[in-house]
Amino acid sequence: MTSFASEVFARVDRFCRPLPMVLNTFLVFSITGEVSYLVLLEAPLDADQKKTVWSAWWKAAHLLAQYFMLGNICWNALLFLRTSPSIKGVFLGGEGMGQGWRYCYTCETHTPPRCSHCYDCNVCVLRRDHHCVFFGQCVGFRNYRYFLSCLLFMWSGLLYATLMNAEVFLVILKEGVTVHSVLLLLIPWLMLVSGQVSARAFAFAFIADTCVVGFLLVSAFFFFHLVLMLRGQTTREWYSTRRPYSMGLRGNLRHALGLRWYLCWLCPLIPSPLPGDGMNFQVTGSLESTR
Repeated sequence: MTSFASEVFARVDRFCRPLPMVLNTFLVFSITGEVSYLVLLEAPLDADQKKTVWSAWWKAAHLLAQYFMLGNICWNALLFLRTSPSIKGVFLGGEGMGQGWRYCYTCETHTPPRCSHCYDCNVCVLRRDHHCVFFGQCVGFRNYRYFLSCLLFMWSGLLYATLMNAEVFLVILKEGVTVHSVLLLLIPWLMLVSGQVSARAFAFAFIADTCVVGFLLVSAFFFFHLVLMLRGQTTREWYSTRRPYSMGLRGNLRHALGLRWYLCWLCPLIPSPLPGDGMNFQVTGSLESTR
C-alpha cells in the first residue's frame, strides 16, 4: 500500500512540475496577443487618426518594442533552462579546498563555499540562490544572468501591458463603480459562467487583471533580486544577513552578469564571461551569521 501511494505521488509530482512553466508560457503569449490586438485594431482611439501615417508609425514602434521584450523573455528563459548551474562536470577536488568547503552526503563529494544541495534538482548547485518553481530549475552561478534578465524584461513587458490595458479599465468603469463592473474586474470567471458578460469582455478583463497582478508579483521578485545582486548576496545569505563576498557595486555587477555587465542585459546572445569559477570567492566580510 505504501509503495503504491509513493508511486502515485511520484506520478502526480512529475505531472505537476511543468505546470507552472506551462501556465507562465500561456499567460505571456496571451498577454502579447491581447496587447497586439489593442495596438493593431483598437488604437489610436480617435477615428480620424486610425488611417494616418502617424498611426502606422505608432503601431510599428509599439509592435517592435513589444516583440523585442517578448524575444528577450523567451530567449533568456531558454538559455536559463539550458545552462546547468550544478556541479555536474565540474572538477571539485585538488588542493584548493579550504574555509567554507563542506561535504555533501547526498552527492558524496566536497562542495565549495556558497554551494548547497537542492533536493528538487537532486544535485549540488554552485553559488546556489534558490530553486525557481516557475522554471523548475535552480538559480545559480552560471545561469543567474539569464534569470535576472528574464525578470527585467518580464517586469518591463508587464508594465507596458498594464499601461496599454488602462483603456480596458476605463471602458469597464465608464458608467461608474457599479457592482457589475467591480465583479467583472475581481471575479471575471464567475461573471462569464453566470452569463453576465460576453466571452470577449471576459477575455479583456481577465488579461487586464493578470497584467496588474503579474506586474506587482514580478516587481517584488525583480527588485528583491536586483538589491541582492547589488549587495553581492544570494537569497540564502540574505536570510542570515551575511555579506562576506561583496565586492562593491561594480564588482558585484561583474561577478553576477559577467565582464560585459553594461551590455549583456540588452540581448542574451551578447557574450559576457563570468570572472570567477563559482568555487573560489574573495572574502571581504565576516562569515558569521548575525541572526
